[in-house]
Amino acid sequence: MILTFKKSIMKFKHIFILITFLTIGCEKGIDELNDNPNSPTSANYDLILTGVEIGNAVLQTGEMVRKTGIFSGQYTGLDRAHLTYTTYSVASSSFNSQWNEVYVDVVSNSRVAESVAIEQGVDGIGIGIIKVIRAMALGTATSMWGDIPFDDAGYPDIENPTFESQTVVYQKLQQLLDEAILDLSKGSGRPPSGADIHFDGSPSEWIAVANTLKARYYLHTKDYNSATTYASLGISSSSGNLAVPHGSSNDDANLTYQFFEIGVRGSDLKVSDFLLSMMDSTISNVSPANYRGNTKTNETARYAFMFRSSGGEIIPNTVNGISATDQSANMVSYAENQLILAESAVRLGFLESGVTALNAHRSNLLSTMSSFGAAKYDAYQLSDFENGGIENTDGLSTANSLLREILEERYVSLFNTTENFSDTRRTDGESLVRVQVIPNNGTDLPQRFLYPQTEVDRNSNVPNPIPGFFEPTTVNQ
Repeated sequence: MILTFKKSIMKFKHIFILITFLTIGCEKGIDELNDNPNSPTSANYDLILTGVEIGNAVLQTGEMVRKTGIFSGQYTGLDRAHLTYTTYSVASSSFNSQWNEVYVDVVSNSRVAESVAIEQGVDGIGIGIIKVIRAMALGTATSMWGDIPFDDAGYPDIENPTFESQTVVYQKLQQLLDEAILDLSKGSGRPPSGADIHFDGSPSEWIAVANTLKARYYLHTKDYNSATTYASLGISSSSGNLAVPHGSSNDDANLTYQFFEIGVRGSDLKVSDFLLSMMDSTISNVSPANYRGNTKTNETARYAFMFRSSGGEIIPNTVNGISATDQSANMVSYAENQLILAESAVRLGFLESGVTALNAHRSNLLSTMSSFGAAKYDAYQLSDFENGGIENTDGLSTANSLLREILEERYVSLFNTTENFSDTRRTDGESLVRVQVIPNNGTDLPQRFLYPQTEVDRNSNVPNPIPGFFEPTTVNQ
């Protein structure tokens, strides 16, 4: 039995308070929310595991993806804090909440969960799940901030955790995921039914997710051989997506739904004109040259699944689509895995393999989008990307034309995840193939989150000088 948020929240109520607090977009410090009389240290490990998973769900699908969506050109802020993010008028305090989500709600509680599990004689699968979630949170953190605490992270008695270089952190993430896969492979220690809100403790799904995460982080570091190796072992169908389950009531609704419909924040944020222009097949498209359709592709149905009109603006589809109240929110997916395979193959010179991986993704799109209207995702041939082909009307090399299509597909398919911000920075110097996001202000795109003021004020090990908003992290230099 896989629980929705509502049932999980009843097991770990202080995380629900955090979800509600963050969903309405408040940016003040939230330390008081962690002073819970039902301390994790007094609970069974399965209860803490549920809380860690919910904390990670908030991190990966809440305010974090609205900020990264703005910085990668997918959202436009219209008012209040989101307008300041759009004009890049950010401060260190703008990122306090996300740092807290990583290090308190996930990493610290995952340390407690692992410790309690060991004390209670649990080994194997439960420990492996905890490690995968911790790796995912720290992987998101290093992608956003660069150098971060890793070995010292999540231990309350370490007042000034050491920051480790981003390069070292990515290496340690791979080691942590390897450990997780070994634990998951033991076959023992499966969590009690309902404790794991994603796969109910099934190790095979978690192993696949761990391998896709390994591929993700190798892609971040541009190790395409390793990315291919682990994506080949990763999520093999949409049924294996690591997604957040949601229900039909307000208190367990999709977090994007909560933001736009319960928090009534549609006047603060809209989908960007740029992203819409890539998907809009109608005459109302403000930049029809950006439309991704061709004789083999019709994006009408996917547009309907992803977006809807509200108050004169376009927002995510909160009625019956990507952000409907009970729509699961993907964090790691088959789509991402296939597109890692596709991109890595092309970058390694295996163009036919890249087309094959892309077509597998397109076939899956057709099966999932057809109910929303006109959908067409016919299989591409390599000739479509050769000079004069339907995907190469501007004289690029075959490899660059194919790579451009794959990066555009990632940009659309991974909407409302953190990976688009990873991609816009990773490919920033590749002018021929990158998604042509234009800065909202000035000439440069954002390159990182600022270290939060809460950490700057209390940790003497914060990097000095503190890197700026437009300073690339190490792997993107």
